[in-house]
Amino acid sequence: MKPIAHSGLPACRIRILVLDAGAEAGRLTKYLQTQAEYETEVVKNGSEIVARARCEPLPDLVILGLDDAGVDSLELIPALRQARPLVKIVVLSLSDDLYRVVRAVHLGADTCVWNSLDADAFGAAIRECLPAYSDVATYRERPGDVEDLDEGGFFVMASPAMRRLRAQLDQVARIDIPVLCLGESGTGKEVVARLIHRLSARSGRPFLKVNCAALPSELLESELFGYERGAFTGAVRSKPGKFELCNHGTLFLDEIAEMPPELQAKLLHALQDQEFTRLGGCARVKVDVRVVAATNVNVREAIAAKRFREDLYYRLSAFVFSIPPLRQRHEDIPVLLDRYLPAYAERLNLPDRALTTDLRRMCVRYGWPGNVRELENFAKRYLILGEAAANFASERVSEGGVATNFAEPGNAAPTDLKSHVRGLREGAEISAIARALEQTNWNRKEAARTLNISYKCLLAKIRQHGLDQPSRKPMLQDYDVSSTLLRYTSLLRASSGK
Repeated sequence: MKPIAHSGLPACRIRILVLDAGAEAGRLTKYLQTQAEYETEVVKNGSEIVARARCEPLPDLVILGLDDAGVDSLELIPALRQARPLVKIVVLSLSDDLYRVVRAVHLGADTCVWNSLDADAFGAAIRECLPAYSDVATYRERPGDVEDLDEGGFFVMASPAMRRLRAQLDQVARIDIPVLCLGESGTGKEVVARLIHRLSARSGRPFLKVNCAALPSELLESELFGYERGAFTGAVRSKPGKFELCNHGTLFLDEIAEMPPELQAKLLHALQDQEFTRLGGCARVKVDVRVVAATNVNVREAIAAKRFREDLYYRLSAFVFSIPPLRQRHEDIPVLLDRYLPAYAERLNLPDRALTTDLRRMCVRYGWPGNVRELENFAKRYLILGEAAANFASERVSEGGVATNFAEPGNAAPTDLKSHVRGLREGAEISAIARALEQTNWNRKEAARTLNISYKCLLAKIRQHGLDQPSRKPMLQDYDVSSTLLRYTSLLRASSGK
């Protein structure tokens, strides 16, 4: 075997990490160690292999024995995927237990090889997992939490949810099937579509986007399938549609559930037959297009209401990705802010502003109902207005730790140091009182003893902070220190004027 060369760079040795807890796997392990293109390291237990996968030098491929005594390799696969989303995982089976093999692939393994294979067949099976690393040096230099895409886009995977998603994307992108992306508006479905295109064999071909909600039925049909001269008033010449322009590439159909039902039938046939007719034409046009569709609506409800064809859904959903909202991946928020702030400072010709510790904490705790799009707009406002841009002020942390709006709009976060300190002090006091009241089931005398204050003092504090309102029994989550700083903006302003 010859060492693998990568895009004109010096040959890179593929780093392979092997879990070798059984003696029978030693034959194939020894084979790997004799190959010049592999840099093989053997570990003896499961916890060690997960820890080693996080450390430099990072492995490119991990081999797990499914039948190693005392080691449940199936449990290691999700842990490895979380530690290294893009690492290739090969399971080595020493028996004919197909159930465990299928289960391993379902959990995230890339392929399975059998111990009965001879050395050359084993080497060929290993090499089949490596084409995605056609440029190993570039892959290894990529930051762990951010992956840059074309046209200034980037994919953030600081959270476990997005790391799992990224690992699935790597597997599905190489298989030429339609994909449906589900998720709330602003979660990054187009970013996912662009990443699928970049990871696929079509990456050198066009990637085009059509927003199905932005055009009426007649214009959307001509946009997708083109039209012939004379098809309608003003059609003075023939024009190809996005399907033709995207031949051999990837077509992203955004807001697919908003497509008029009469046009969904034509789209279904185009997907099924990979051919269609232009508007006003008779000739069949053959194309080879991969479709990635996206919607933010509840597909099942749309099907039940006859707004979305069930057969089209099944045609599009060969694989479905559910993009989690930003409130379910708080780890991504600081990474997104660190990307958006300098980028928009340069684009808008503004000085770059660093977020204060308190405001960064508030951003992480806030629910971002508009998801990444709302956070992006906040970054722009912050560059212009500073902390006055925090107009998600007067938020509280609801159950589950997600900030939701409940106050009147227009309240801004205090910007002077005195207000910050006063707000934090008052917030800590409210948090302590609320916690004591919750723990004692609102027994005020017991809460006063817990807080080591007099009963009369506790009653005064409850009245001062409005904690005994019968219409709203406070929850402990309502009194997070950082959110309280925003919740009591008006009170702080009044206090600062005394």
